[in-house]
Amino acid sequence: MNKIFFYLSILLFLSSCSPTIIGLYGVHAPRSLNEKKIIRHAKRLNIPPTDVFELDSSYYSYIFSLDSLSTNSDTILEINIKNRIKNHIQPLQSLYFNQTGELVSFQINCYAGGFPNLNWDRDSILTTFPPKVQAPLDSLISIPILLSFMKKMPNSEDVTEASYTSTVFVFWSVFMGRQNRRFIRYIQENATLSDGKNIRIVYLNMDNAIVKNDIW
Repeated sequence: MNKIFFYLSILLFLSSCSPTIIGLYGVHAPRSLNEKKIIRHAKRLNIPPTDVFELDSSYYSYIFSLDSLSTNSDTILEINIKNRIKNHIQPLQSLYFNQTGELVSFQINCYAGGFPNLNWDRDSILTTFPPKVQAPLDSLISIPILLSFMKKMPNSEDVTEASYTSTVFVFWSVFMGRQNRRFIRYIQENATLSDGKNIRIVYLNMDNAIVKNDIW
């Protein structure tokens, strides 16, 4: 039985970006959420109301349009772009930018591993702030791009570029169930290691954007 569990864990780790496999982690079918429900779920997750935003559904059109950066004559480039696009559409992500706008750490569900729960602190990557690098870094997404696809909630406070030592964009999805709750908790606990630095954490809810684009 232990061997079966081990091999199942390996399969889940290798396939954790697959919508069919990830369902085994306690994930529900995506559904639309009105503003009140997003705010209510954010409150349950101890997300400050000033930091709650919603991801605009047009974000995915932008992400998928980046595939045009690859060319059929450059197979390696094409594969790299497709893999990076796949990384940026995942339902649980955290992107850490430094004061100059450089992406210095990227956490996504694909690379967490673990079963029956994703292991966000694998290899002790969350023992420092910003976290150690988990997912491959790229330059496809910048702070200005993310700001352009953020929809404000009633109490959202504007994010001013380069006003913080670190700006963290956390993509979260209610339909991810317990994985979503655990992810937010790990991110918030890691933020306590910032040692008084001027950081801003922005929480972007993805549920409606995912439903409208029929991604998961």
